[in-house]
Amino acid sequence: MKLNIHDTFTKELPADAVLENARRQVFEACFSFVKPTIPKNPVLIHAIKEVASLLGISEKDSQSEDFLNVFSGKKIYENTKPFAMCYGGHQFGNWAGQLGDGRAINLFELNYNNQHFALQLKGSGATPYSRTADGLAVLRSSIREHLCSEAMFYLGVSTTRSLSLILSGDDVVRDMLYDGHPAYEKGAIVCRVSESFIRFGNFEILASRQDTKNLKLLADYTIRHFYSEIKSTEKERYVELLKCVAERTLKMIIDWQRVGFVHGVMNTDNMSIIGNTIDYGPYGWLENYDPTWTPNTTDSQHKRYQFGQQGNIALWNLYKLANAIYPLVEDAKAFEEILQAFPKQYNEAYQIMMMQKLGLENEQENDFQLIEELESTLQLVETDMPIFFRNLANFSTNFSVDENFKCIQSAFYLDDYLNGNIYTQWKIWIEKYVNRLRLETQNEANKKASMNEINPKYVLRNYMAQLAIEDANEGNYNLIDELYELLKKPYEEQPENEKWFAKRPDWARHKAGCSMLSCSS
Repeated sequence: MKLNIHDTFTKELPADAVLENARRQVFEACFSFVKPTIPKNPVLIHAIKEVASLLGISEKDSQSEDFLNVFSGKKIYENTKPFAMCYGGHQFGNWAGQLGDGRAINLFELNYNNQHFALQLKGSGATPYSRTADGLAVLRSSIREHLCSEAMFYLGVSTTRSLSLILSGDDVVRDMLYDGHPAYEKGAIVCRVSESFIRFGNFEILASRQDTKNLKLLADYTIRHFYSEIKSTEKERYVELLKCVAERTLKMIIDWQRVGFVHGVMNTDNMSIIGNTIDYGPYGWLENYDPTWTPNTTDSQHKRYQFGQQGNIALWNLYKLANAIYPLVEDAKAFEEILQAFPKQYNEAYQIMMMQKLGLENEQENDFQLIEELESTLQLVETDMPIFFRNLANFSTNFSVDENFKCIQSAFYLDDYLNGNIYTQWKIWIEKYVNRLRLETQNEANKKASMNEINPKYVLRNYMAQLAIEDANEGNYNLIDELYELLKKPYEEQPENEKWFAKRPDWARHKAGCSMLSCSS
């Protein structure tokens, strides 16, 4: 297995002078060199040949012992020096100080076909930033990250990718529900792939320590490698950086809302500087359309990171990034203009996205009101978001209100409640929507096709991931590959996979792993 190694982060940014892998505060450095913990008995469960191809790894090489050893952390690839990043962050709105790569180790960077990639192992052992944790990951969370990274990519959402899922052969102790009942689970390692793993928190930790010298080095590095479109002069370039990061972040969040994805832990240390979805912890898919839902047990009381607040939290996090890079500019007005424009830009982008979901091309005066009324009506009774929007494409201006209602009826979890006032409200909205469709110039076949390109038929529902986890715990990994193949074509009909286009089963409503998860899951 021959790779074109091209490290930049460790060559251009300051390293921790201490080489000992011991938990500690790390100053005046962007990273610490650290070796992965050698796994007991690594076994390859699943390798993504499409991701391997991006990196110049053949399908044959991805099944080799060399591949297994490198991407389990058992062997360090020649002429490379693995490392863990130093960063801080605001967690649930509070400054947490130094955090860093506590269970992630960056292997190396490489170039292939004029593209640059960084590769990182999650769950490969402790680092100086692990605090009281062991730096390992369990099979269930690794399966969820592996599948979701790829599902998001094929949905058209900016994201990290996953190259491989490997059993470590080690047992890992976890208290999954934080209820005082820890248990042994199978350990596993995921190899993440991204253009960069730099987070908002990488800037925050340097700013918090008034390390302006290294803050500038990091900002210049980020612009040089990931925002080459920025050509401004010295101080203006950092204003441009914030503007570009805000634009990419906005697009990412709009796509989350479009497909019904809830990140669950939008701490600033989980926000990518290049606008990628990063750190798949207690994420979830919005099955029942409830804007207040969060998949994170830690957030169940205050619901800071609920589905409907993801745009506002993105802005809050951008304010923290602006504060971090402010010492490089010292011009609050320039930053304020960018941040104050974000809500309007977000609302405009959100309306455009929702119009696309509804198959509306030409904006009309009452479109925003139509969208607001739909979002309210969707909450009258438990409604499956993916099924509702997918089946909405079957509406016709030639159907009666009742005939159109039948198109979406399978999306409701509780049919018994669809009577009286609730049914009346749905009929009112359907009539308004159909009248609005009559103002469109595209024919119904084109309308349906465009809606089906925006509204996925298949998403990684929480219960689907749970089924794959349960099979994998029994040593059966076939469902991981089945779901991966399904999720590669989320907008296609796939009649052979119709069983996955269904509402969440009753057993999954409250089962651990299918409804809510903890931050360490």
